[in-house]
Amino acid sequence: MNNNLSTDLDSPSSLPYFLWDEPMTVAELKRRLSEASAAERTRLLGKILREARDTDVWKFTTPQAVWRDWEKLSKHLGRRREFWEFLFESWRAEGLLDEKRT
Repeated sequence: MNNNLSTDLDSPSSLPYFLWDEPMTVAELKRRLSEASAAERTRLLGKILREARDTDVWKFTTPQAVWRDWEKLSKHLGRRREFWEFLFESWRAEGLLDEKRT
């Protein structure tokens, strides 16, 4: 394991703890999320949703963006899929997310 991994996700030069198998800085991750192809962005967001603490996910995306791309993202979530399904369905039922996804 990389000893330089960090939980400090506010520092652009930190290596996020959840990218233990693909080390990159917070700044690089954010850049890749904004500039990568749709497939690469989906893969990275899936990894974040699968490996990061749920509260840390929102430093890299929004609930609306995840909900919008749920069909593509959900395939990348493994054992965390049920957690995210429960959370998003609860938010949708409370009116916090649009009924329709694009």
